[in-house]
Amino acid sequence: MSIIQILFYLLSGLAVFAALMVLLSKNPVHSVLWLIVVFFAISGHYILLNAQFLAIVNLIVYAGAIMVLFLFVIMLMNLNAATEPNQHIWMKLAGVIAGGCFLVMLVSLASQAGDMAKKTVLMKEGNIGLIKELGKILFNEFVIPFELTSVLFLSAMVGAVVLGKKDSTQ
Repeated sequence: MSIIQILFYLLSGLAVFAALMVLLSKNPVHSVLWLIVVFFAISGHYILLNAQFLAIVNLIVYAGAIMVLFLFVIMLMNLNAATEPNQHIWMKLAGVIAGGCFLVMLVSLASQAGDMAKKTVLMKEGNIGLIKELGKILFNEFVIPFELTSVLFLSAMVGAVVLGKKDSTQ
């Protein structure tokens, strides 16, 4: 076993364990912290795939900005067990059925993945996920969608400022 395989299995185990802890944690803040661990493990997988740009963006955007936003929302909502409404038995039954369907789908995918694991993945070049290559493709082939996305983000920021602005007449 090579060091890359060992790192892959360690990161995969950490990601699965942390994802289970996100679901099993009673405290919502602890769930968010476990989710940050999941994002770090996923970033480790990106580094193993030689996609350093995706690893850094994953850490900055998801583990940084989105998780801070989640923490602020959780703190503003002041979630605790006393304010949580009791769920009807039919809701619990629907959750169990949906979880069972999801489990059947995962088992089916895992059985198909066993057949695909025997095939060898061939890559053209080893530097496909590097920032230089990504920049060439992004600014040559996909420049119009890239610019449209930036205009969309700019309009979303302006909309958030307008919605968040206090009315001065009050």
